[in-house]
Amino acid sequence: MRVVYWAVLLVTALQLFAAVWIVIPVPDERLLAFGVGAPEVSPVLLAGSLLLAIAAAAGSRRNKIARLALVFSLISGSISLWPILQVPSTLARFDTLMEQFPAPPGHAMRLRPIEIGELFRPVDPGDARVVRGIEFAKPDGVSLKLDLYRPRVSGRFPVLVQIYGGGWKNGSPARDEWFARYFASRGYVVACIDYRHAPAWRWPEQLEDVRSGLRWVAEHAHDHDGDPARVVLVGRSSGAQLAMRMAYHEAPSAIKAVVNFYGPVDLADGWRHPPQPDPLNIRNILEAFIGGTPDEMPDRYQHASPITYASGRVPPTLHLYGHHDHVVEARFGRQIDRALKKSGNMSVLLELPWSEHAFDIVPNGLGGQVALYYTERFISWALR
Repeated sequence: MRVVYWAVLLVTALQLFAAVWIVIPVPDERLLAFGVGAPEVSPVLLAGSLLLAIAAAAGSRRNKIARLALVFSLISGSISLWPILQVPSTLARFDTLMEQFPAPPGHAMRLRPIEIGELFRPVDPGDARVVRGIEFAKPDGVSLKLDLYRPRVSGRFPVLVQIYGGGWKNGSPARDEWFARYFASRGYVVACIDYRHAPAWRWPEQLEDVRSGLRWVAEHAHDHDGDPARVVLVGRSSGAQLAMRMAYHEAPSAIKAVVNFYGPVDLADGWRHPPQPDPLNIRNILEAFIGGTPDEMPDRYQHASPITYASGRVPPTLHLYGHHDHVVEARFGRQIDRALKKSGNMSVLLELPWSEHAFDIVPNGLGGQVALYYTERFISWALR
């Protein structure tokens, strides 16, 4: 029995280690996965803590190891409960903010922001036809390809252009495949495009690559059941910077809306005031992307920043940020939201109080489900 309690103690200690990053910012990139994932799977951590607490309580009167395991499980359970307690007020606030974007009548969408059962099991995003590796441009001899996700049925569907994140230095169109499959299975053509990476390629080469991707959509979307006149840009992190920058400055008429998942908006401000702690070293990322510091290259920082162009007429934008983001802080979401509204543009900011950067990497987690629900509603409204 003593061995059993030692095993319970080990599991509760590991669970407490995972849960603690819900409330403590991660200081190092090696721990970032815990900071991102722990709040999103907090219901699973809570359920595990309760089961371990029951197991430890059975022997806590006569065994010190069991008592310690009980303490660990109660602490981890209390921490894990914190994000869950914030969900009701958060959803009420989001519902109020989203009133300006009513979903079209009869449009089939998720029934609610969070499906409890999905929190505890992998979820199939749906069926889609997938074509990978379509070359859409070859700048300077670099083959840029996209992955295309289509509904199984034929028709003429709106197009989502998805731009991945990765600090402008890594990533591929295969990222966020769950999101692409989900929307393809629900009546969208999703084009996940590539772009050249820093530091080998620096700003504004990435913008030219996005422009090439949109040109391909305009010329070839109809060959794949897509409607090139109805396009929504969806970007994550560095990809969101590219999506906003393209839509806000050039704003092709086909772009009906932008979805900004935790994207940088003022790059000079991001360099001068990095997050604390700063697990990814934001200054190094920005210097590799732009080619220097804001003092050395002020014009290029301004040229790359979406907020520079927020005063013009731009497509409606949905912004999604985690309040505890230590890569692209949530204050940048507030900045761009205020700037767009000041200029009379349609903008809404949904700030998840428990979430870190890239929270939707767990698509069935708390933040992933909430973001998907409101993103689908916003896109349906924009393409109504």
